[in-house]
Amino acid sequence: MDAYTIIVPDTNVLQRVCGTNDSNLKLIESFLGVPVFACGNELSVDGGNPEVEQQFRFIVDRILDEIGDGTSDLTDTELIQSVLNTNMNVYSKSVSPQAHALFSASSITIPGGIRKVYPRTQKQAELVQALRTSDMVFATGPAGSGKTFLAVAEALRLVLSHQKNGIVLTRPVVEAGESLGFLPGDLEDKINPYLRPLYDAMNTVLPRETVRKMTEGGIIEIAPLAYMRGRTLNDCVVILDEAQNTTCEQMKMFLTRMGEDSKVFITGDVTQIDLPYRAPSGLIHAKQVLRDVPGIAMLELSAEDVVRNELVKRIVQAYENEKREK
Repeated sequence: MDAYTIIVPDTNVLQRVCGTNDSNLKLIESFLGVPVFACGNELSVDGGNPEVEQQFRFIVDRILDEIGDGTSDLTDTELIQSVLNTNMNVYSKSVSPQAHALFSASSITIPGGIRKVYPRTQKQAELVQALRTSDMVFATGPAGSGKTFLAVAEALRLVLSHQKNGIVLTRPVVEAGESLGFLPGDLEDKINPYLRPLYDAMNTVLPRETVRKMTEGGIIEIAPLAYMRGRTLNDCVVILDEAQNTTCEQMKMFLTRMGEDSKVFITGDVTQIDLPYRAPSGLIHAKQVLRDVPGIAMLELSAEDVVRNELVKRIVQAYENEKREK
């Protein structure tokens, strides 16, 4: 039977993947349920099972990217175990081959990026596909579920592969006792703190210098929601973050800014609405009004999709349980 082989050009990286006395390969073998062989600069498994081959390719690619990233504080063995653990649900025997294919096809490669971006849950993989196939996507879910990070990564991929001309970042500014007018600096300085999570996401996948040049060159534009009225945004990716804090009027205004050849990604967490006086959320209203409109995708992530510290997942789950009990 022919072997399915992956070539690893860097022998030092290959040694790290294999581990002392092939200890890391044994972890991968245990996960896949088939032997894994190393010979020269090649890693192989017995061919003939497309599902195992697909899993093997994805796992090795992910490990190579994580090692190549060079930012992890984990040992090589801990890193490999982490990759296997975070994808355990996706590769479980109860998941269909179609779900495996979806997951494997949903990695995001950003030209000039530091690393590939991989969905870590099936819902995240579905979100990536929605971002690619729909011109307008609503992604809701708790903090840490990856909705904003994946939207930013896909936007960068589209722009840096020259499929779109720019990125427009916006969010509602819900003030908590301090007016923008009294913050120091120009408009960009005032709004920057509110958009920090979006910049954090960009700096995770691109060199900071690249992000800076894109911002200075106008490829990445900061546009406070209040300043969007009257504009038409053509040939770009527009990301509205923290959309749960828009009013119904603001959301309608924002959605109608969409121009030719643009994509619009709307992200938010409907459990963290900070609008004053119990004003209705534009995000919740828009999802109700637009739920049957062709061309609009709506994805809802949950505590199961939280990929921050494991404690964060348990906190989110506890709040979800408390809400269901009421």
